Amino acid sequence: MKLFKFFGSVNKEMKLVVWPTFKENRRDTWTVIATSLMYAIFFAVVDWGLIKLLQTFIMGK
Repeated sequence: MKLFKFFGSVNKEMKLVVWPTFKENRRDTWTVIATSLMYAIFFAVVDWGLIKLLQTFIMGK
């Protein structure tokens, strides 16, 4: 019986949820994509710089 009570509570809570609109969802998705790309570019540049720095000091190139 606890299982039925649990699912009843879940159903009540799900009715209280305020779901985002399509426009909000699209905006948030583009924000995540843009932020991810910025971090990817930043870390790629840092990685490239560290590789060049290590090549200069360690390998003497």
